[in-house]
Amino acid sequence: MRYTGPKNKAARREGVDLGLKTLGSKSHGNLLKKINILPGQHGTRFRRKISEHARQLREKQKLRYSFGITEGQLKSYFAKASKKEGNTADNMVQLIEKRLDNVVYRLGFAPTRASARQLVTHGHVLVNGNKLTIPSYIVNVNEKIELNSKKVAKIAYLSTFQQQQNVIIPSWFKLEKNTGVLEKNPDNGIIDQQINMRLVIEFYSR
Repeated sequence: MRYTGPKNKAARREGVDLGLKTLGSKSHGNLLKKINILPGQHGTRFRRKISEHARQLREKQKLRYSFGITEGQLKSYFAKASKKEGNTADNMVQLIEKRLDNVVYRLGFAPTRASARQLVTHGHVLVNGNKLTIPSYIVNVNEKIELNSKKVAKIAYLSTFQQQQNVIIPSWFKLEKNTGVLEKNPDNGIIDQQINMRLVIEFYSR
């Protein structure tokens, strides 16, 4: 099941900004003030030293929360990645980064992955000119991603976000006006800044 609980609580539990809140929003500002304070009445007074398994679990949960992925989907990505040639962690990152909802988010078309997923399921996203409503669809190299301009124009918060945004587009994309193209397979450079993929792989390799 996909996590649907308090987003700021999840981020504080992991100790990092998971990208679950819109940048610049009041809620995101509140999160940044408390990001280093664990949730719970008693803070860190009764927290035990975590085991290696617990560290692996926490990294896996970070990945799940950040990308809005269910446990079943993550296990499936690991199974597929481990069967492919090359580094399992790199293969897994490619699958996750190429999810359609994440691509919409990375291109700066939506402020969060949750809102990107909603855009996809509501039919606002076109892949090679065709409407696609499956957030978990794996985008292929050279496929074009764009928003249905007529429908998106009616979404007030999205228009405001796109006018105010200053998003850094990953190097594996080419963005021209409102159309993005996946030019090559993603690397794990962005994910590695927050998540230790080695521990995630170790968790599923037990």
